[in-house]
Amino acid sequence: MRHNKKFNHLSRKKGHREALLSNLTISLIMHKRIFTTLAKAKALRMYAEPLITRSKTDDMTNRRLVFSYLQNKEAVKELFGVVAEKVADRPGGYTRILKTGHRLGDNAEMAMIELVDFNENMLEAAAGKKEKSTRRSRRKKGAAPEAEAPAAEAPVEEAPKAE
Repeated sequence: MRHNKKFNHLSRKKGHREALLSNLTISLIMHKRIFTTLAKAKALRMYAEPLITRSKTDDMTNRRLVFSYLQNKEAVKELFGVVAEKVADRPGGYTRILKTGHRLGDNAEMAMIELVDFNENMLEAAAGKKEKSTRRSRRKKGAAPEAEAPAAEAPVEEAPKAE
């Protein structure tokens, strides 16, 4: 039985899985966007997002804890410097997974995982889009009720009859 076993084991032993996720996280931090299988991307999101949350408070405890997971000084420096600065006001959801199709060799479902605040194209599109207001009723804000509309019209004058 698999009671309370919720994360994807990725068909690997514990040591191999931790090394894989650590290396993927380092690549994600350094390059801001990586291409991998969908299963690995979903497992990576669960592994990387708590580390990014830790980086928001820059103290020795958090740096040591993140280093114990990543074992890479350059990645820790990048995470606590550049990445933490961009995600400081975001309350979570630091990564985005986009499906990119299937791999040619084994038909595995591929995906791109990226850090949300580093995709300049999507940030510009979101800034350019105006906010859409929700429609509460069928009546427009400035329009008068329909009962008053006929009374407001001017009466039509009849043309004089020629006799």
